[in-house]
Amino acid sequence: MKQQTQSLQQVDHGEGDEPLSNLSSNESFRNVLDRRLDRRSVLKGSLNAALLGFFGTSLLPGAVQAAGSSRGIQSGPQLIGFEAVKVYDGDGVLLPAGYRHQVLLPWGQPITGRMPAFDPLRNSGADQAQQMGSHHDGMHFFPIEGHSPYEGSSEDGLLVMNHEYVEPRFMHASAVGQSLSRSAVPLKDGKRAADEVLKEINGHGVAIARIRKQANGDWQLVQDPRNRRITGLTEMQLSGPVRGSDLVKTRFSQDGTRTRGTLNNCAHGVTPWNTYLTSEENWAGYFINTGEQPREHQRYGVASRNTSRYAWERADSNADEYQRFDASSKAASATGDYRNEPNTFGWVVEIDPFNPQSTPVKRTALGRFAHEGVIFHTAVEGQPIVCYSGDDARFEYIYKYVSAQPYHKATAGGHLLDNGTLYVARFNDDGSGEWLPLVFGMGPLTPANGFNSQADVLVNTRLAADTVGATKMDRPEWGAVNPSTGEVYFTLTNNSRRTEAQIDKANPRAANDWGQIIRWREAGDQVAATRFEWDLFMLAGPQDDSDYAGAALNDGQIFNSPDGLWFDRQSRLWIQTDMSESVVNTGKWAQFGNNQMLACDPVNQVLKRFLVGPIGQEITGVCSTPDQKTLFVNVQHPGATTTPEDFAAGKLTGQWPHDGSRYPRSATLVISREDGRIVGS
Repeated sequence: MKQQTQSLQQVDHGEGDEPLSNLSSNESFRNVLDRRLDRRSVLKGSLNAALLGFFGTSLLPGAVQAAGSSRGIQSGPQLIGFEAVKVYDGDGVLLPAGYRHQVLLPWGQPITGRMPAFDPLRNSGADQAQQMGSHHDGMHFFPIEGHSPYEGSSEDGLLVMNHEYVEPRFMHASAVGQSLSRSAVPLKDGKRAADEVLKEINGHGVAIARIRKQANGDWQLVQDPRNRRITGLTEMQLSGPVRGSDLVKTRFSQDGTRTRGTLNNCAHGVTPWNTYLTSEENWAGYFINTGEQPREHQRYGVASRNTSRYAWERADSNADEYQRFDASSKAASATGDYRNEPNTFGWVVEIDPFNPQSTPVKRTALGRFAHEGVIFHTAVEGQPIVCYSGDDARFEYIYKYVSAQPYHKATAGGHLLDNGTLYVARFNDDGSGEWLPLVFGMGPLTPANGFNSQADVLVNTRLAADTVGATKMDRPEWGAVNPSTGEVYFTLTNNSRRTEAQIDKANPRAANDWGQIIRWREAGDQVAATRFEWDLFMLAGPQDDSDYAGAALNDGQIFNSPDGLWFDRQSRLWIQTDMSESVVNTGKWAQFGNNQMLACDPVNQVLKRFLVGPIGQEITGVCSTPDQKTLFVNVQHPGATTTPEDFAAGKLTGQWPHDGSRYPRSATLVISREDGRIVGS
């Protein structure tokens, strides 16, 4: 007789999304944008003139040249040479004619240790720590020489990638036959099997895998001592101003210098000194606090209900590594419980992929929030390191970090990320912008306003940004720096919380379902400047509610919910989409098909759909080999649109990559041209 198993169905905000937690009165970006650019005039084609008004001929010469031309008329070298692919809703991968793809490193492929073969219903928690993690996301290809993140071999290297979260129903034998949503977990007598919890924790984090191109053009995993997994249990150091603070002392680390694991790793960053940064995004839901919540829990959305996102705190072994997800106060002091455990998450983590003995480091000077990624300006000898990060939640902010010490190639290292100034952006009505410093004792960040140290400011980065008056944005996600112009681009995915009652001239897009892309340029082209000029680059959406360079998007261009963003070395802008599984291929979203990736030439104003992925997935993570002839793209959570009822009946909406496995698997696409030329050209 089959044992009856309970399940815990979580409230679904859209996988990976945080509940709204910014209740400040700070102005939203849409208010500012609509006063600066009347929405109706944008759709009538005045965006080009607005570009000239925003930037002037001296600030953005490339953009101005493009703005004066008609769409499709060349203003520079043609960057895009393929024909756009159609909207597609099948369970495969669609690419332009003349392109091929290979599936590489799917979830569960063994890469290290005992190399346990993948079997989702039999693999143990320990097995998962030696296999590719779940839900592939941001990644980078490091040439095998190990000297530069962008120069070296184009046929041999370390592919380092994030694993954002898990789909428990695809991981456990106890889930078979149960009516489970994609975020639900199997329970027995209100408890979770400890090994199932361990498997899920080890499905998170980062994978480092050496890959090599073969004579037939395919890529294969290479066994290498540098292959390793970094998971939700890996010990890590805290560095920067928060290290040793009372706010991060726990039963595990009573001096506040260490923590265990990294979770919900979304986009990434690559340092000039050849290390990898992984970003902790929507981590707050992994914890509960059923007692009185301090502000560093409440402002970030730590759950006050009786269970966390995956109920890891309910593991039936009651082991310490699982108890830590209950952040309720249970002891006389913080060193006796895990009330501060959430404060050890929400950081950027630095990993040395070439040293398997190295300990990952959480760089606290970069701030604590739902980091989408870290985007660096090109490092210049003798000048500060500058990088940007978005806080991926509704009405949150965009941040910039400037190192205190200058960059010198011979001595550069992670210390440059420990001592510097974190800023948050304010977008002004006139197209100008300001970077507001988040520095203890400066402006309103004083004890009178509840801030008692720089560690306090950083642990409460969101509250500090509220206090200085930053501009509330519509879910800032990935960013990218144009290597030709120095402009910084950011995706604003969407914001469905805007209501019909708010529609007026200042807010013409109620329930912003489609999203947009903004860009700015630092004043005087000085990357450490505290002022900038900004404009709206593109409005995503259907043909009747979109805009690029003064015209509506056509059938080969329409998209919504821009998320991943990356410039290649020739300044092609690659745009990836993330429509929620709850809406993709339904209602008004059906016209867009599955999630996709587009290529954009900002100078010639060309935009074309390049790739469409299978059913139920998000297209994310994009990078290339140094010669740009191989492109790596991740397919995350294919088949996630399977309903609880269909899962119970053994029916799946998709089974990509169709490799004979019981369930669909996240995996990496390796894309190349059949003629061996540069991808996209």
